[in-house]
Amino acid sequence: MKDSIFAAPNPSLQPFAFDENVAEVFPDMARRSIPGYEVIISTIGKLAAEYARDDTLIYDLGCSLGAATVSMRRNLQSRRVKIIAVDNSEAMIRRCEGILSSYVSDVPAEVRLGDVADMEISNASVVVLNFVLQFIPKEKRSDIISNIYNGLCPGGILILSEKLRNDDPVMEELLTQRYFDFKRSNGYSELEISQKRTALENVLVSDTWDEIRKRLNSAGFSHADRWFQTYNFCSVVAVKQPQM
Repeated sequence: MKDSIFAAPNPSLQPFAFDENVAEVFPDMARRSIPGYEVIISTIGKLAAEYARDDTLIYDLGCSLGAATVSMRRNLQSRRVKIIAVDNSEAMIRRCEGILSSYVSDVPAEVRLGDVADMEISNASVVVLNFVLQFIPKEKRSDIISNIYNGLCPGGILILSEKLRNDDPVMEELLTQRYFDFKRSNGYSELEISQKRTALENVLVSDTWDEIRKRLNSAGFSHADRWFQTYNFCSVVAVKQPQM
């Protein structure tokens, strides 16, 4: 279904929330709002196939409708792993369960309603945080990354995708305007762009790349870098040091 949530003028605009209305149009919203979304989802599956280890767990934290989980299942056929998909939105979880149950795979996937900040991570070879951390209060982000690092097996990876903020106001404006051009090219009107930006204010709080890198390093990840970036959207892979 096409995303038209912000198409009509709304003088009583509420903060953005992952409710039933968003869940209903989320695939279209993600595709038209996140540069390179399909590439990121596809590559998550390929990275999972490379780094997943038999008899371990894979976590899709903030799974929304399970796109990353589906991608990983497609690439992990006949592997002895289990995927745990977690989201704190009941609307997303209900639809995610339906999507995953309709896709035949020999890779089990357990869908949980829960808070990413409260998740116990253990015996993990792959953890995915795909455009999730930016919606979590900044004071909780370091603890979440440390929890993931501690729950990863040696040699395991974290795939972290985020919208970035640039400390340089000139570059921030340049990248933001190119992003708005991207949204216009995908059919969003000026009203939709403006109203969604207002709804996301203080809901989506971006980090700079330097903040993300320092947070990963502080948790223990000595190998981390951006493997993808378009405008102010990026995806990072961080590797836990393998055992010698």
